[in-house]
This record gives sequence, structure tokens and C-alpha cells, in this order.
Amino acid sequence: MKKSKTKSQGYSSLFIIVVATFLITFPAGFVTKAALDPWYYNLAKPAFNPPNWIFGPVWTLLYAMMSVAVWLAYKKSKHSNKILAVYFIHLFINASWSYVFFYYKQIFLASFIISIIIFFILYLMVLYSKY
Repeated sequence: MKKSKTKSQGYSSLFIIVVATFLITFPAGFVTKAALDPWYYNLAKPAFNPPNWIFGPVWTLLYAMMSVAVWLAYKKSKHSNKILAVYFIHLFINASWSYVFFYYKQIFLASFIISIIIFFILYLMVLYSKY
């Protein structure tokens, strides 16, 4: 069995990953909030669309869990640089979606970006499954 990185290295790397994750994604939240009215509110949405107030807490929790997931894989991986690179590329693409959809209002391009995000999620799942 492979030894994991030291405990102090692990927790400092977790802190760095969490901070980097929120530095990348937090600005997209501001863009989203600023662009909601009136464009987004006037879009036709399905009845099961969640209320707007839920998105902030849910995305915060998701980003925290994503940070822990990449950290756990990073700690155990011989290829930790690859895992971090894929994760952070995914985050930049994920954050870009908010700009494209909410700020530029490009629904078709945002749909294409969603397909790229799904690819990265699946790829990360494959990478994480090894650990």
C-alpha cells in the first residue's frame, strides 16, 4: 500500500485547494447575481426549477465537497499534478459558464460549455475512482 503525504502537508494542501476553488468560482457568483434581473427572471423555466435563494448555499457546499474530493485523490496519487490540473481546468470552465450564460446571455454556447463540464466531471470521476 502506498503511503500518503504527511498530515501537515495534507491539511495545508486542503486549505490551498479550498481557497483556490473559491477564488476561481466566487467572482462567477457575483456575475450571476448581477445578471439575474430582469433577463433570467423572464426566461421560461420548468415548474421544478428551484427557488433562486437555494443556489448560493448549494453551490458553496458543492465547491467545498469538490475541494475535499480532489484533495483526497491528490493526497494518495502519484499523479497529483495531473489530478489538480484537470480539476482546476474544470473549475475555470465551470466558472466561465456563468459569464457566458448570465452576462453574455448566450444560451447555445452555455449549453455547449455544459457538455464540456460533463466531460470533465466524468474524467475526474475516473481519476478519483483509482483512489
